Amino acid sequence: MIKATQTTPGMATTDDLFALLNTFNIPTKTHAHPPVTTVEENRSLRGALPGTHCKTLFFKDKKECFWLCTMEETLQLNIRTLSDLIGSARLSFAKPERVKSKLGVEPGAISPFALINNPQNDINMIFDATLMAAKVVNFHPLVNDRTTAINPDDLILFLQACGHSPVCMDLNRGTNKIK
Repeated sequence: MIKATQTTPGMATTDDLFALLNTFNIPTKTHAHPPVTTVEENRSLRGALPGTHCKTLFFKDKKECFWLCTMEETLQLNIRTLSDLIGSARLSFAKPERVKSKLGVEPGAISPFALINNPQNDINMIFDATLMAAKVVNFHPLVNDRTTAINPDDLILFLQACGHSPVCMDLNRGTNKIK
């Protein structure tokens, strides 16, 4: 059985996240479900949950810059192509210790909401442009046993309130869509 993830002690909790969203009058809807760690597990458990389902990948480049990239769950990124698209040095997935120390979450719960734990604003946030055209997008709210639906414009407002300046770009070039 998959274990539910927890937030890193001393960093924002799911309650902190929802309180901040409420402070900015940003509406969300959260659904509880068994813990999931992969897109495939999420698909099998979510049923007809409305909206675009997303995945977020956390990278470190060769120059120690960090990149949080969010896209529709069926996109398979070519990391070399992504590096060229975003203008970074060679990318690799961030180690679990970095996920916890930089984002305050465990692998399996990475989402743009985790930028609440990055007041130093040293993580570059990239959204796929097609994702941001959706009416509703779904992410884990710092833990992997819930999914939170939010309007993409409201998500951008939240991230800006946290001091981040997300960039939207077409990540579809050099990717493959999974059926």
